[in-house]
Amino acid sequence: MKEWNLNDLYTGYDSEAFQQDFAALDTHINAMNALAESLGQRDPHSTLKAIIEQLSAYQTLTRRLGAYLSLRQSANTADQQTVSMNSRFQIKTSQSALASTRFQKWIAAQDLDALIPGDPLFQQHAFWLQEIRSHAAHTLSDEVEDAIGKMELNGSNAWAQLQEYMTSTVAVTMDGQDYTLSSIRNLAYSTDPTVRKKAYEAELKAYDKIKDAVCFALNSIKGEANTVSELRHFDSVLDMTLFNSRMRKETLDAMFTAIDEALPRFHAYLRHKAELLGYTDGLPFYELFALMGKSTRTFTTDEAKAYLIQNFTPFSKDVAGIIERAFDEEWIDFFPRKGKVGGAFCCNLPMLKQSRVLTNFDGSLSDVVTLAHELGHAYHGHRIENHSPLNTRYSMPVAETASTFNETVIMNAAIRDAASDEEKMMLIESTLQDVTQVICDIYSRYLFETEVVEKRKDGFLFSDDLEDIMLRAQKKAYGTGLDHNQLHPYMWICKSHYYDAGLNFYNFPYAFGCLFAKGLYAQYQKEGPAFVDKYNRLLEATTVSSVEDVAAMAGIDITLPDFWRDSLAIVETMIDEFIALSAK
Repeated sequence: MKEWNLNDLYTGYDSEAFQQDFAALDTHINAMNALAESLGQRDPHSTLKAIIEQLSAYQTLTRRLGAYLSLRQSANTADQQTVSMNSRFQIKTSQSALASTRFQKWIAAQDLDALIPGDPLFQQHAFWLQEIRSHAAHTLSDEVEDAIGKMELNGSNAWAQLQEYMTSTVAVTMDGQDYTLSSIRNLAYSTDPTVRKKAYEAELKAYDKIKDAVCFALNSIKGEANTVSELRHFDSVLDMTLFNSRMRKETLDAMFTAIDEALPRFHAYLRHKAELLGYTDGLPFYELFALMGKSTRTFTTDEAKAYLIQNFTPFSKDVAGIIERAFDEEWIDFFPRKGKVGGAFCCNLPMLKQSRVLTNFDGSLSDVVTLAHELGHAYHGHRIENHSPLNTRYSMPVAETASTFNETVIMNAAIRDAASDEEKMMLIESTLQDVTQVICDIYSRYLFETEVVEKRKDGFLFSDDLEDIMLRAQKKAYGTGLDHNQLHPYMWICKSHYYDAGLNFYNFPYAFGCLFAKGLYAQYQKEGPAFVDKYNRLLEATTVSSVEDVAAMAGIDITLPDFWRDSLAIVETMIDEFIALSAK
């Protein structure tokens, strides 16, 4: 079993380093609270300098401890020691909420335009300081901010852990054998249509065991989000999300305008695939990932490594180098197992100049693309690892830029080098599978969450209600492309993104990332190697710029539908090519 190595963080809970750092939390929190009590007693310049220095040290410490605890819990949600230690950590860190709020209020009240030019440290943190000023209108009283921080411990954080535990431990039975939810969902990529259908049916049946518990989790998290957004004087949870994402509503509207216009072409692709597979009423949900063509190529982890390095080296030796480090230095936890969370993610560790990647690798080409995606996040982390600790947070939309760019690089390379029309058709269709997920499926998730958040204001949504909302969202997003009698009413259970109260609407950033990255890749094809430096500077700016300003660095205006239409046109051309190749 190839698992990640966390020893560079800590060798265990009983290690001297972990014990010292965990104890140091109290020291840092006490120092922050003391500084918060003394605000106004010293001159603004020295006070601001002390705040930046204390917050930087505290963030480095908590990010290291928090990453270690989170990574261990993701790898084994049933680890009681980790669950207990994580709870202790969250209780401790919640004690810094009041000081942080006071710092932000004090900063917002200062004449930053006069302070920033006079000190290199302040200039380095100019965007961070100005962002705090813009958040002032949504910052509450000290007492309320403190209460919210403590409420989340036993509210949304606890409910999220319940969803994670239920979905990672539920037994899914197929042909008398028990599978994890992750491994049964991986069977959607099986080359055997009988296996794909049986896995889908077994998956749906398993949700009956956990749907009511997870239903309460979702209701509680979205109810809390509604309460917090109202308290902070936002018009809606989406409004709060866009504000925190450094993204304007007109950008989101422009993107969805273009997506709505393009949906019929995606529906045509799905109907054509359905016809090729022998279906007459659209594609059943369990056939979304059926591979078209006769290729049965699978990858070992070593073969995946070689394939990725070979295809990324022509674009950037730096990107290829991060991929090689990730494999060689045991950054990756590859395979599904009981207790391990599903899906995939990357955790950047700037204090180590490393990352850690979790996948549920099963050897398919799609799994290799997933690795490329997550290692794109690792490369993004590499580009910002020398920033100040306070300058390492990128917002949700641009968070998917490097990851989706990586996907585009690896799939375009594979398509370009295809040995035959049949292999080329298979690779194009594999790409269309992924893009359909981040256009149609993400759109369905956006529609679902929009309705859930709105209806949660007026009452509780039972599992039947959530299933109905999900089915209607899928019908609108997938249209006539899917068989409406063979959809997936439980997609709200297995998608962890719904259960992070700090990242509501963690769906549209995937569509943004996909289309933004495709537009950037088109520029790379025009400009060649000269584009790479521009790309690196763009990634480095994602933590200290708005989404619109990041795009402007590449000469793009994302508040207009035209850019999004051009990116979607690239995909529509692939759909036409797939239909033409499959007709042969």
